[in-house]
Amino acid sequence: MTDTTTVLRNTFLVLVVALLYILEGSTDFWIFSGSWNSTLTMLNFALISAIMALGVNLQWGFAGLFNVGVMGFVALGGLAAVLVAMPPTEGAMAAGGWQIMLGLLMGAATLVLTVLVRARMPEGWARAGATIAILVIGFFLFRSIFDPAVGRVEAINPASTGHIGGLNFGGENYRAWGWMTVIAWPVGGLLAAGAAWVIGKTALGLRSDYLAIATLGISEIIIAVMKNEDWLARGVKNVTGVPRPVPYEIDLQNDPSFVESAAGWGLDPVTASTIWVKIGYSLFFAAFLIVLLILAQLALKSPWGRMMRAIRDNETAARAMGKNVTARHLQIFILGSALCGIAGAMLVTLDGQLTPTSYQPLRFTFLIWVMVIVGGSGNNFGAVLGGFLIWWLWVMVEPLGLWVAEVTTAGLDPQNWFAIRMAEFGAHMRLLTMGVVMLLVLRFSPRGLMPEK
Repeated sequence: MTDTTTVLRNTFLVLVVALLYILEGSTDFWIFSGSWNSTLTMLNFALISAIMALGVNLQWGFAGLFNVGVMGFVALGGLAAVLVAMPPTEGAMAAGGWQIMLGLLMGAATLVLTVLVRARMPEGWARAGATIAILVIGFFLFRSIFDPAVGRVEAINPASTGHIGGLNFGGENYRAWGWMTVIAWPVGGLLAAGAAWVIGKTALGLRSDYLAIATLGISEIIIAVMKNEDWLARGVKNVTGVPRPVPYEIDLQNDPSFVESAAGWGLDPVTASTIWVKIGYSLFFAAFLIVLLILAQLALKSPWGRMMRAIRDNETAARAMGKNVTARHLQIFILGSALCGIAGAMLVTLDGQLTPTSYQPLRFTFLIWVMVIVGGSGNNFGAVLGGFLIWWLWVMVEPLGLWVAEVTTAGLDPQNWFAIRMAEFGAHMRLLTMGVVMLLVLRFSPRGLMPEK
């Protein structure tokens, strides 16, 4: 395929995906709703999904690392949004917050000391005994400091807070400090990158299938901690009211100049304010995506990017050329996880709440991987295209299933067994459709819609 043909083909694919989003907002024909509100909601989630897909593409497309713990890093990004953008809980630090920090430092020091002792002592019973002694003593010291402090923090107004809170010092008007949420996005990337460094140090030496199992297990551990440690972010009781960098709809509706402008557009204030807020989110998310995409492209075309692909294609030859494969794998693992953390912080900002039970690793990790595979592994633009296309399908498949059910059961008694089963069909069609789409792409375009050059 010539370069001109490739450009024309890729341009056609981008225009088709753009047309799908435009049709959702501009027409109510067939499965389309004709609502720009719906289109913008879909677009915002697609932008976040594209960033996740870009992160996974760095790991798999550049380096061949099979990471199925995506949701763990996304959850850490969401946690960062709460820890940075929410106000501190009054009295929490004095009641036990500092003691919790001390307990965590004690736990970390125990692990570091264990590693140092094992590195410096010769193998034998003495090293084994020292290791066991340090871990046991450190564990009991950690629990003696940590547990009482957690109890005191979680006892502070548990119906509405019961956690340490965040770093937003805006007081009662903390929501006016929406810019703190934007700061939380790169912080979410840093938190995910730190976790990736720890995970990579222990898991990247594993073979690809074992690496997948390890990352999935660690992802489940991260989400389990977030669900059960109420002092951190209220656990399953959720954190709501996360500040956002765009205006609130009620404020726009109470602004006479905005109401006047909405009337000029032919829109009622409620609809206009909702659309305006979603456009604001879209601009923020698109700006971050463009910056990250440019950086990913620069990395891909740099000597470092060529080295990463050489390691991916022939690891043995790369080692023979003197390349530190493990170190390079750790670098790319950290970078890809950081992008997932940024996307996770954006997702909590868009939702306005942190809900740990919504992070379902097997379900949504599968969806991000479908985006990368369908779009084109190894091609950053392909991963982004896959993010937009697969998210559109994920949203629109349910109304498509309901339409199929309506057509196939036309004229039947609503109580007919077939009509009843088909009425339930739409809600269960998503995962089936994702699997079929991936199989079709792998059969007819195994390198994705936008293959790596």
